[in-house]
Amino acid sequence: MFQYHCLNPIAGVGLANFNENYQQTESLEGADAVLVRSAAMHGMELPKSLLAVARAGAGVNNIPLADCAEQGIVVFNTPGANANGVKELVLAGMLLASRDIAGGIEWVKSDKEDGDIAKTAEKQKKKFAGCEISGKKLGIIGLGAIGQLVANAATHLGMEVYGYDPYISVDAAWNLSRDIHHIQNVEDIYRNCDYITIHVPLLDSTKGMINKAAIEEMKDGVVLLNYARDLLVDEDAVLAALKAGKMKKYVTDFANPKVVGAEGTIVTPHLGASTKESEDNCAVMAVKEIRDFLENGNIKNSVNFPNCSMGVCTGAGRVTICHKNIPGMLGAFTTVMGNADVNISDMTNKGKGDYAYTMMDLESEATEEIVKALEAVDGVLKVRIIK
Repeated sequence: MFQYHCLNPIAGVGLANFNENYQQTESLEGADAVLVRSAAMHGMELPKSLLAVARAGAGVNNIPLADCAEQGIVVFNTPGANANGVKELVLAGMLLASRDIAGGIEWVKSDKEDGDIAKTAEKQKKKFAGCEISGKKLGIIGLGAIGQLVANAATHLGMEVYGYDPYISVDAAWNLSRDIHHIQNVEDIYRNCDYITIHVPLLDSTKGMINKAAIEEMKDGVVLLNYARDLLVDEDAVLAALKAGKMKKYVTDFANPKVVGAEGTIVTPHLGASTKESEDNCAVMAVKEIRDFLENGNIKNSVNFPNCSMGVCTGAGRVTICHKNIPGMLGAFTTVMGNADVNISDMTNKGKGDYAYTMMDLESEATEEIVKALEAVDGVLKVRIIK
């Protein structure tokens, strides 16, 4: 019986994918797996029983990835599960920035006592006029699950779409409309596009990527949209550009005292994935990832260990090992099996940065003595027997 603990409310349609071999526990202690959305796990003492953490969403800033890796805890996320919800909000953001829709709505509310409001509105509506997005150039930085959906949808709205992603996957490339211009230099997006939207992960290499120098290269009157991560943008530089008239609007899903209420900003309260459909999709994917890992040892969509899969075990038993990505590990593992007179029928090993993962299917059942011998190998973090 596996035990799982939810640090946040997780959609019931996802939890329904657990079967009778799983039990939800109210305590983190003793849990084999944790499901989380936004709860902060930094500083949280994780039990030795914990094997996996699944984030029902894409961002994992709230999870101590390095600490988990050092304890052999595999952390999963759910890339693409909330992509459509974010895509729709990006499109809404462009429309809100192109015309003063929000200002118009607030004006109507403020003048609700006017018995002749229909005529008054005809006189006032020019204050909230704007432009259409059809025929405008949209630049998309990052063509992952969200970026590609935004790109394809924007072409159907009549926009001329430019996409930049030096690491675009083959699947993403196939999913893109042939009408999208694939740009090799991000500077070309800065110079040519009327709207620019960012869809990249927050890394050391991307933090503050939209800075003063980048903004100076942009067209006058550009609209910048940020539904990815707030720290991708130097907001001081953005506010200065808005004040100077260089930038028309800054649309962001990340509220903070600096941007809220600032002239030229449109700020939403982190609504990107806040749809029932997104929450359901993330929950279902997270539970499926947890089950495949706990039951079969397979890893898909991990952020701290490599993806690694051998399907369902057809041998007498399977052993999985989370370990450091250092030379000599496979030799040490096969030596342990040889000393125990156990034959390996199939094996795979994958590395990701400082960490690696090994799976071995055996022709005879693994014993606790084998586990102890593997755990004694320098660099091994966690060993499991898959029954």
